[in-house]
Amino acid sequence: MYKLSKNIKSVALIFVVLGIIGLAIGFTTGPHSIEDVKAIEAAHGGHEIEATHNVGHDVHTNQSHDGHDAHSSNEHYEHILHQYHNKPWAAIYVAAFFFFMIALGTLAFYAIQHAAQAGWSPLLFRVMEGITAYLLPGGIIMFVLLSLSATHFNHLFVWADHDVVDPTNSKYDAIIAGKHSWLNAGWFLVRAAIFLIGWNLYRHFSRKYSLKQDEEPTGNVWYKKNFKISAIFLVFFIYTESMMSWDWIMSFDPHWFSTLFGWYVFASMFVSGITVIALITIVLKSQGYLEKVNNSHIHDLAKFMFGISIFWTYLWFSQFMLIWYSNIPEEVTYFITRINDFKLPFFGMVAMNFLFPVLVLINTDFKRINWLIVIAGIVILLGHYLDIFNMVMPATVGKSWFIGSAEIGALLLFLGIFIYVVFNALTKSSLEAKGNPLLGESKHFHY
Repeated sequence: MYKLSKNIKSVALIFVVLGIIGLAIGFTTGPHSIEDVKAIEAAHGGHEIEATHNVGHDVHTNQSHDGHDAHSSNEHYEHILHQYHNKPWAAIYVAAFFFFMIALGTLAFYAIQHAAQAGWSPLLFRVMEGITAYLLPGGIIMFVLLSLSATHFNHLFVWADHDVVDPTNSKYDAIIAGKHSWLNAGWFLVRAAIFLIGWNLYRHFSRKYSLKQDEEPTGNVWYKKNFKISAIFLVFFIYTESMMSWDWIMSFDPHWFSTLFGWYVFASMFVSGITVIALITIVLKSQGYLEKVNNSHIHDLAKFMFGISIFWTYLWFSQFMLIWYSNIPEEVTYFITRINDFKLPFFGMVAMNFLFPVLVLINTDFKRINWLIVIAGIVILLGHYLDIFNMVMPATVGKSWFIGSAEIGALLLFLGIFIYVVFNALTKSSLEAKGNPLLGESKHFHY
């Protein structure tokens, strides 16, 4: 395992270096002043850039609420400049959240297995624990990004701009001001800290109890403790995950809300986590590890990939259909923006997250073919990356989006960090949870 981990971590470090280079290019290119924006707009004849004026990060702050001219020339150019500055920051945010949500989705799946006392999955516990090792570094990275964004170091969150809650300012937004008691930097970061501390505490103690059970296999004391804290954690998680999705994603569009949004984000992180469990399990098994894992385990993981993809589609369609059918301007604008300006990623991610898994994984026999599951898994993960991309980019960079050096660099950077942390964690203990009382059932899991 050490040799495999060393080789994979070397590749991960290459990804990190390439990612840093890509982000450096992203941050150093593009306009740096209003004069640069004017030059770009002049070069495009004013048409392409002008189209972005009514889309994106501060679209709502450009609405006139008290007679001021929100479309003045200086505000227009400042708006475009903010969109350009947002682009590398938004790329980092999307990639950081994507890999963090994989670890968090895996943690939820891991807790469910313990709380349900599932007999099929103990052989996969060490893989899950390896993936959730990313929760701590990933959580620290997210907290830093949230802190920078909430304190208006960048322009990602429109509500972080003090001007929009100042009644004397031309940018004043009554709707955002009405949410200021919730969407303010202090309370926002306190909530984020509570979420991250709670999730990481469960991961720490659950991992600790799992290893203790290996050392003391008789009596099942640590197994029972793991069962209890898992049940408690799931109650904590179901509340905090919803609030996290409102804060960290939905607040990019502070005029818009959806009562389904917490479940929608959960479905995305859940299927992504399960998919990564399957991919890492297949990789380890192909290298001679996890010998007791059989086709039935892989089949069950593929069933979860298929089933949760259908669940995600149900939530996506329910959210879209109800908002589209009601046709309330304040709500439907969210989807009009994405359909008009993000047509390819918007419909592309639906195909990748629904049509492709259905076509590939609906057949029972296909769920036992490792290379098919790997292909399906890669497509599903890319599809859910695009899903997060669609949630964040329209409100931060508007119509000027494209997947360039910043987006690819951020994805490679966090992919490298994720792989390095996960495979480093996998070398820290046995790949088999030897003390788990249900391990025998897991080893003989066949159907």
